[in-house]
Amino acid sequence: MIAIPEYPPKMTAEEYLEWEAQQDIRYEYVDGEVFAMTGSTIPHNDIALNLYSILRPHLGSRGCRANVSDVKAQLNSQRQYYYPDVIVSCDPEDLKARKFIQNPTLIAEVLSPSTSAKDRGEKFTNYLKIPTLQEYLLIDSEKISVERYCRGEGRMWLYYPYIPGDVVTLSSLELEFPIEILYEGIVFETELP
Repeated sequence: MIAIPEYPPKMTAEEYLEWEAQQDIRYEYVDGEVFAMTGSTIPHNDIALNLYSILRPHLGSRGCRANVSDVKAQLNSQRQYYYPDVIVSCDPEDLKARKFIQNPTLIAEVLSPSTSAKDRGEKFTNYLKIPTLQEYLLIDSEKISVERYCRGEGRMWLYYPYIPGDVVTLSSLELEFPIEILYEGIVFETELP
């Protein structure tokens, strides 16, 4: 039998932050409810690390920081806390942050069958409300495919799909790279014997 952790059905953001700090696993928080984070696959993790490896040397001189998986983002006045796969902030307050990022410039989620619906639905909707967010990346972990949403005029978001052979552009960071770099070292299930 699997032991299911017990936690209050509803809690305040302050209670969540205090409670989660004492837990062995990470939990996301949405409007008073907490949700355990599931483990990811090795390709999922490798893709996030590949993106981080591209970003980190580029960001150092720009006064920005990149973080992976274990750093949470605070959204909408403490109503949501998520753990994006990769998050970049260029905000001076976030550069000193110790617990969470509040003003991200870029958020990337690596899609897997178990997370795709949430990343495209609930998280997508909530992330796009962040005033400082300039780009949202959805990176497929099962094939070479990246979707980029880039802030346009007013409430408009522009959509850019990328496939094998394309160069991914991150305009908010003035960075371009071949899509294949994200998938370096990845063996897809369709390639397995």
